[in-house]
Amino acid sequence: MTTDFRVRRAETTDAPALARLRWEFKEEDHEGREAGSSAPTRSMARAEQWIRERLDGGRWLAWVAEVGADVRGHVFLHLVERVPEPYEDNTPVGYVTNFYVQPGHRNHGCGTALLEALRQHCRERGTDVLIVWPSERSVPVYRRAGFRPSTELLEAREP
Repeated sequence: MTTDFRVRRAETTDAPALARLRWEFKEEDHEGREAGSSAPTRSMARAEQWIRERLDGGRWLAWVAEVGADVRGHVFLHLVERVPEPYEDNTPVGYVTNFYVQPGHRNHGCGTALLEALRQHCRERGTDVLIVWPSERSVPVYRRAGFRPSTELLEAREP
């Protein structure tokens, strides 16, 4: 397995590769949750369109890890605006999601490089709060990247 990869900001033309990896990510996750298989309820074409529209609009950003010309991993960032206030800077909160590296490319630095590229982008723009809902498996890599548990967030889930 090569450790020769490149991380770059995703472009709208990456939407097909990003959608394909999203499907791989969720299929891997789905297999770990329940026995048996069910057919996807959404088409990959709809995912491509969604990704293309969000990247084009600028409120969603993504980074990709490429090996050669192939995208092998990605991470997404959604910038959540804060309501203006008179005493604090109102930089957006960054919601980190859809962090995935194909199994054959894990443990070679791709994930670390993806998160570092995202964090560098946020530092340069003054986004000082990043949030994530990690899977059990991803907690160690997020912790190595500087993420810590927060006592400031609450969550409500509807039944």
